[in-house]
Amino acid sequence: MAARARVNGLALYYEIVGEGDPLVLVHGSWVDHETWQRVVPLLARSFRVLVYDRRGHSRSERPPGQGGRRQDEDDLASLIELLGAPAHVAANSFGASTALGLATRRPELLRTLTAHEPPLMGIVDDGDRELRPVLQAMEAALDGVLAALRAGEDREGARRFVDEVVIGPGAWERLPERERALLTANASTFADEHGDPDWARLDLARLSAFPGPALLTFGSESPPWFPVIVGKLATALDGRARIRTLPGDGHVPHLTHPDRYAADLTAFIRSIGVRPVAGG
Repeated sequence: MAARARVNGLALYYEIVGEGDPLVLVHGSWVDHETWQRVVPLLARSFRVLVYDRRGHSRSERPPGQGGRRQDEDDLASLIELLGAPAHVAANSFGASTALGLATRRPELLRTLTAHEPPLMGIVDDGDRELRPVLQAMEAALDGVLAALRAGEDREGARRFVDEVVIGPGAWERLPERERALLTANASTFADEHGDPDWARLDLARLSAFPGPALLTFGSESPPWFPVIVGKLATALDGRARIRTLPGDGHVPHLTHPDRYAADLTAFIRSIGVRPVAGG
């Protein structure tokens, strides 16, 4: 089922597939609900899965003016209530930051939380000396991306993000044109996200009240700040979170190893005693 919901003053595009316990998938920056297309059929064997385009992305309405992550959190809360709260939530990148932010404010909405590599650089201590050079290099690359976007050069900003932040030199040219067009079309949302002064922060004290359970993951091929971020989140959750390193993966494991991603997520939910629909 594909539809649009009027949520917090905006029309958000969403799709619901499958039967069973409710599961919401939250995408990261630049992309849209189709980033989950390789895992949705697998997860829909066991769950009622909702995917959606976050505000400003692809088929969802683009709000005027500066927004913030809190608006994304409120949208997620409304969609969980539409699907049937509480729900399992699995999220990637900025979507993971959004889900974690909601967990600090509305923990009763989440049955479980699975978060892969939230870019919460604001919780990394200045004392992490080994990370300082790579963080500074990453921040300089992000500044270049944002400068291009603010100058209206969306395609150049998208190219710099792919080549200088996410994958590496030459990666942009190797992408299919359809993917380059998608990144360019959603580029302005990235600048909007980074205009929020709290985009990289999280209230760890409030997160400590989240009852869990949570699964926190990072890829073995990802930048070194993600294990540090995940470790700090796990410390705040004080034993209610499982940490897993995904071998051979980077920032988007649901694309690189979809079968494993779906199997791991299903196994995690089953392991806590919440049984998916029979036959899953």
